[in-house]
Amino acid sequence: MKRIPIAAAVRSSIVTGRAHRSKRASEAPGRTGRCDGGIDRGLRGIHGTASVSKQSAGILLYRHAAGGLEFLLVHPGGPYWASKDEGAWTIPKGEYETGEDPLGVALREFEEEIGTRPEGDAVPLTPIRQKGGKVVTAWGLEGDVDPGAIRSNTFTMEWPPRSGRTQSFPEIDRAEWFTLEQARDRINAAQLPLLEDLAHTLSS
Repeated sequence: MKRIPIAAAVRSSIVTGRAHRSKRASEAPGRTGRCDGGIDRGLRGIHGTASVSKQSAGILLYRHAAGGLEFLLVHPGGPYWASKDEGAWTIPKGEYETGEDPLGVALREFEEEIGTRPEGDAVPLTPIRQKGGKVVTAWGLEGDVDPGAIRSNTFTMEWPPRSGRTQSFPEIDRAEWFTLEQARDRINAAQLPLLEDLAHTLSS
């Protein structure tokens, strides 16, 4: 199994990310600031492909529990996702610009959405393309976090719609450990290959 030491990630991605976060487009209606909840809105071109190429990087954290492997997924915050469950969960991830180190970005995004920075050796997963055309590059990483103690950054959006008022919402409103079978039902369908890829790699 090929593994990449976390120390190899470019640490400057933390500074670069702060500079480019304000440029990110929103995925949910009326949303401003950061994005990446799993649905690519406003990017669809002919045949469902993106008119503008977008790239995202993330970490699929896993752990060995008493009942077998478990995977950490997160639920996007905000009113658009409040009542959605199956197919709404995602890996912690975020967009990056050409020239940024994807693994460094993945680690930065994990820390911003969960509140802790993962350590260890990263397992490269086969990149996937979401419905809107965004390419997601991800790594599997063994670790453990307390879902009840996550500290996510926030975004602001007009809410209620056309009210003229803005509210702040957590980027991630909750995180949870799932078995492989549970995760298959919860994860965004486009990201399912990432889950299957890591599960297969760990069982080999």
